Amino acid sequence: MTTMPINRETFLAFLVEAKARTYAAQGGAGTKVSPMLPGSKQLEYAKDALLYRDVYFGNDYFVGQETVYYDANPVWSMCYAGGKLKTTEIPIQIQKVYAFLQEALRHVSPEHPYRGPGVYKQGALAYTNESHGDPDRFWGRETITYQNVAVYQLHYSGGMLQ
Repeated sequence: MTTMPINRETFLAFLVEAKARTYAAQGGAGTKVSPMLPGSKQLEYAKDALLYRDVYFGNDYFVGQETVYYDANPVWSMCYAGGKLKTTEIPIQIQKVYAFLQEALRHVSPEHPYRGPGVYKQGALAYTNESHGDPDRFWGRETITYQNVAVYQLHYSGGMLQ
């Protein structure tokens, strides 16, 4: 991490904290700001010289980008796209799926600070996250199933900016 004068552990701890305090915290309550892009939603969390910004479009299906800045310079970013699967006929409200997603995302780890844990379950809902790489360059896919049927999926990729 030669692009910023802080150590890797400090950066990863900030990223985990920022993710837990934005969308994973009841959809970003308290971190929503006026969006820079028309029609988007924007969440931000800052600490010392670091700023985390999550900008996304959509609801049932959404596309977005998370960026971490150090002294106003972008140093890390992740793009993502996903949402409710069109092919599912399972009777579950998307709000329940997204509330479960937020809960799973609160379990993000410094080892894989992209989305949630490898596996998280609660009742008939199960979250799985398959990630590859490390915070420098990574990609992955998360899936939520309800009664063992996929109802949600998201793909993501990103890494350190040089």
